[in-house]
Amino acid sequence: MCRCKMIFILVLFGVLLFSCNVEPQKQLILGSYSRGVTTGNLTFLEDLGKQIFFDTDLSEPAGQSCSSCHDPSTGFAEPEQSLPVSEGVIAGRYGGRNAPSAAYASFIPEFNPRKTLGGQFWDGRAADLVEQAKGPFLNPVEMNNPDKAAVVAKVQAASYSALFEQEFGPNAFEDVEAAYHNIAVAIAEYEASTEVNQFSSKFDAVQAGQDHYTWQESTGKRLYETRGKCFICHPDIPGRNTLALMTNFDYRNLGLPANTEFPFNTFPPSTDLGLGVTTGKSKDDGKFKIPSLRNIALTAPYTHNGQFKTLKEMVHFLNTRDIPGEWPGPEVNRNISPSIIGDMGLSDQEEDAIVTYLMTFTDGYRR
Repeated sequence: MCRCKMIFILVLFGVLLFSCNVEPQKQLILGSYSRGVTTGNLTFLEDLGKQIFFDTDLSEPAGQSCSSCHDPSTGFAEPEQSLPVSEGVIAGRYGGRNAPSAAYASFIPEFNPRKTLGGQFWDGRAADLVEQAKGPFLNPVEMNNPDKAAVVAKVQAASYSALFEQEFGPNAFEDVEAAYHNIAVAIAEYEASTEVNQFSSKFDAVQAGQDHYTWQESTGKRLYETRGKCFICHPDIPGRNTLALMTNFDYRNLGLPANTEFPFNTFPPSTDLGLGVTTGKSKDDGKFKIPSLRNIALTAPYTHNGQFKTLKEMVHFLNTRDIPGEWPGPEVNRNISPSIIGDMGLSDQEEDAIVTYLMTFTDGYRR
């Protein structure tokens, strides 16, 4: 079978997998709460979630918010891009993985353990966005609160506490478990808003017939969908109920080397098994979630361990992973994605063209 025909079959398989197995939600539906519109076209609940999201008084000590690791200016990902992982509110405490973008996370379907699709965090350990939002408040390497009651007390003392009671009732703070859950609900609702998920990139403008690609962008798109094989895991076509999200919500072991730069070189020796820890199945060891590529040009560094500083490095790795002597061996040397990537024979100029196309996925585009 010729090479072109094999690539066509792989691309077709990716499209079928994406369209048959996954139907992304248009937006999270989190409850029958107030839908009145406030400033900026946010609902009251979305506005409440936004105020919680940016509140630096909700850590212990004060100084870190959700936005500290998910900043709008960097695609709702980590703004300190010189390090592979984020530093928590306590100086010298670092997370073990690169902070993923919070933008477009609301479209990820709930974790499906049978198909190992969807879910939040790199390893899918949170079923949905509400459960994900509960984690950082209590994580000692993130916001470092001692317990849920401490978080609830801080929200109750905040300037927006009346809005919280408006949305969840006059006794909203009496039950700590319910209040903590509703704090996460509000955050998730904001993360599902059009302020976070804008669909305002050049890619979207071209899809809408309002602009056209440059020659290099068009070349990158062609390579993305054929020889580059990006399309298989990051389909740039609309879903059934949403615009293109550039992910199939699956998990893969790309054969990444261990990251040995600071602060990883200060951690106790360990191997990150990713999805395998979540499912308890050895067949999932080393697999991590395939992220959306929307705003990818803003969200460096890349991969779960922040291995690559630039998109060029990321694309070059996928192009050359299997060439002897090109890269260190994989951290988890099993369950590695097959050789549809790794020795693709792309030239330096072709890698650059793919990077140029990836840059059209950035929100906020103006002609």
